[in-house]
Amino acid sequence: MPLIEIKDMYKTYRMGDNVVHALNGVSLQIEKGDFVAIMGQSGSGKSTMLNILGCLDTPTSGTYLLNGRSITEMNRNELAFFRNRTIGFVFQNFNLLPRTSAQENVELPSYYGGVHISNAERRQRSTELLNKVGLGKRLDHTPAQLSGGQQQRVAIARALMNSPSVIFADEPTGNLDSAASIEIITFIRSLNDEGITIVMVTHEPDIAAYAKRTIVFRDGKIIQS
Repeated sequence: MPLIEIKDMYKTYRMGDNVVHALNGVSLQIEKGDFVAIMGQSGSGKSTMLNILGCLDTPTSGTYLLNGRSITEMNRNELAFFRNRTIGFVFQNFNLLPRTSAQENVELPSYYGGVHISNAERRQRSTELLNKVGLGKRLDHTPAQLSGGQQQRVAIARALMNSPSVIFADEPTGNLDSAASIEIITFIRSLNDEGITIVMVTHEPDIAAYAKRTIVFRDGKIIQS
């Protein structure tokens, strides 16, 4: 059974008298352990696809199965619970709380979605993850005290906090210089080598080259896979 299965998915938006077809009959399968790069020009549908895959948006029609569960049949509360337990996110802008330490940022997902662990377990898990991303000596640093690459490492550790089945990364190197970009994408690839499924949107061919498979969107459709 594929980890992700999309069938005949449409997403339409109404802008005044115009109807925009952001997704136009997309079907897609992603296997467990895969590393997929999604590419396409602005407005091609790639970001809409990632938002739906990450349960941040819902399709107009079509079906979406994640880990065998029908996402399109869940209500908002069920979706929030399932998302927090199953999915990790890494964003272009890091999305860290600015006045909160690296360790506290990493721990945030464990407070939501019915995750029941003690404070000691939470602290141990976040410490292990920050050590894993090479920031074991920066536990108490706030985002302003970290470089862009270090902030993205904190974000990756946060994405791993609840041991997700899949990590969705939206332009994870978009705000980084070349050296930091290579460090981050190499680390993301190492997570995939450990068996974690990665789905990444990027506009950079050299970053997409680290993935096992590339999917290209145009006008709301997959034109290359």
